[in-house]
Amino acid sequence: MTPVELSRTVLHAVRRAVDAGELSVAVPTRAVVAPPGPGGCGDYATSIALQLARPAGQTPFRVAEVLRPYLVGTDGITDVVLTGPGFLNISLDRAAAGVGLVGEILRRGARYGYAEQPDGRVVQLHCPHDLRAVVVAEASARLLRSQGALVRVTAEGFEDVWTSVLGVTVDAVGHAPAELPVNVRPVPVPASETADLMSLGRDAGRWALLHPAPHDRPRTGDEHLVQRESNSLFRVRYAHARARAATRNAADLGFTAEPGPGPVTGSDTGTPTGTGTPTGTGTPTGTTPLADAAPALLAALADHPRVLAAAAEHRAPDRLARHLVAVADAALPFLVTVLPRGGEKPSAAHRARLALAEAVGAVLAGGLVLLGIDAPDHL
Repeated sequence: MTPVELSRTVLHAVRRAVDAGELSVAVPTRAVVAPPGPGGCGDYATSIALQLARPAGQTPFRVAEVLRPYLVGTDGITDVVLTGPGFLNISLDRAAAGVGLVGEILRRGARYGYAEQPDGRVVQLHCPHDLRAVVVAEASARLLRSQGALVRVTAEGFEDVWTSVLGVTVDAVGHAPAELPVNVRPVPVPASETADLMSLGRDAGRWALLHPAPHDRPRTGDEHLVQRESNSLFRVRYAHARARAATRNAADLGFTAEPGPGPVTGSDTGTPTGTGTPTGTGTPTGTTPLADAAPALLAALADHPRVLAAAAEHRAPDRLARHLVAVADAALPFLVTVLPRGGEKPSAAHRARLALAEAVGAVLAGGLVLLGIDAPDHL
C-alpha cells in the first residue's frame, strides 16, 4: 500500500463511519498521512481525527476510536495504534507495501507524486529583480503545477543572460500592482559572486541556488562541479546514472524488472573504491525480504509525494533538493547489489531489486526535472 492508497483508505474509513451513523461530518477530500512524529509508532500516522473532532462534536480521541476498526480490517494494514490526543498510527504489511510502492512508482514514472488532476488553485508568484529569487520562483512554479495548480511567475526585473545560462524564464516582467507584493524573496547572491555562480553553468548553478534553504546564503564556488562524495548534486546524479546502468546491464543478462518482496540473498558490499561515493559495510548473509534489506530507501521513496506537496505549499524547492540527496544516499549502497554476481543466475530476487533500482531512477529523474536540472543516464 502506497501513501496515496493509504490516504484513500483513511478517507474510505471516514465514509464508512459516516454511513454507519457513527460520525456526522462531511467527508474531507484529502487525508494527510506522514511518518509518525515523536511518540508515534508504525509506518505512517494521520491526524484526521483531530481534523474531524470539532465538526463531529466529539473529542479527537473518540473520533480516532471510531475510525480504528474500519482501518484494522483493511488488506495491507496490520495494526492501528492511537497515541496522543487522537493520532492514528498505522502499521503496514511491509512486504506487500514495498511491492505496491515500487509498482506505483514504475507505473507513474517521473510523475510519481504528482496530482492526478488540476485542483482549481491559481497562484501568482512575484519576485524582485534578483537572480536567485527568479530561479526559486520558477522552481516553485514547477512544483505547484505538479500538484495541480495554475501558476504565473512575474518579476520586477529580468536579465536575458539568466535564460541563456541557467535556463530560467518568467511569464512577465515589470512592477506589479500594489495588491500583489513580492512574495518570493530568498537571500540573494552577493553581486560580487554572481559571475562565479554563472560560471557553474545551468545544472550546478541552479543546484547552488535551490539546495540551500531560502534564508541561507548560497555557496557559489566550484565545489558544485567536482565529482566526489562531498558534492551533493554529484551524489544524486550518480545514483540516477547507476540506476539506469542497472537496467542496461540487466538487459544484457537477459532479465527485466518485476516488483516483488525479494528475497535478497548474499552479502551487500559497498561501492568500489575510487568512485567518490559511499561504501557499505555489508549486510548479513541469508535470505532477507527486500522491505527489510532496504527499509530506509523504501521509506524515502514512499515519502516523495508528501515532500512534493510540502515543497509546493511552502514555495520551498530546497525541501525537494534535500529529499533527493536522502534518496540517493539511501540508494547508493543498495544499487551495487542489484545484478547477479559471479556464477549467479538471474532470479526473482534480482528482478525485484532491479524494479526497486528503476523506481529510484524514476524518483531522482522526476525530482531533478522539477528543479530544472538534467538527469543524465551516463556520468
